[in-house]
Amino acid sequence: MRQRLDYTHAAPEGYKAYGGVYTYLRQCGLPEVLLNLVYLRVSQINGCAYCIDMHSRDLLKQGMVVDKLVLVPVWREAGALFSAREQAALAWAECVTRVADTGVPDADYAAAATAFNDKELADLTYAIGLMNAFNRLGITFRNVPAAVRQVPAAD
Repeated sequence: MRQRLDYTHAAPEGYKAYGGVYTYLRQCGLPEVLLNLVYLRVSQINGCAYCIDMHSRDLLKQGMVVDKLVLVPVWREAGALFSAREQAALAWAECVTRVADTGVPDADYAAAATAFNDKELADLTYAIGLMNAFNRLGITFRNVPAAVRQVPAAD
């Protein structure tokens, strides 16, 4: 895998604007682990290897156990391993990420609104939107995951 374009250098002001949203979200009051869990799930849905690698590493650094991390794609089958709030956030992340297919039904909104207050739900949705945007940049320009960069080049 080879990066096509370093968009952070090609358009630094655009990247800085996205970074402003990321910075806001780190200070918005939602737990950082919850945000990274949502970032990971969105990235899994979109197939962004760079972001999957990054947010998995972030979650491990934040103390998430591997047993839980590997079950993120099948969180519905993982029972109480994920808290009710984590489950609500993951369900909302999936619904909003697949907006073209789901149309974000009223029932899904109501379920999310039960778990999060208005500000939290808005912030969670900003986080989902931001990660979807970053995924599109990462996939389009082939950002190379850290795990791939660490593999020695073949002769």
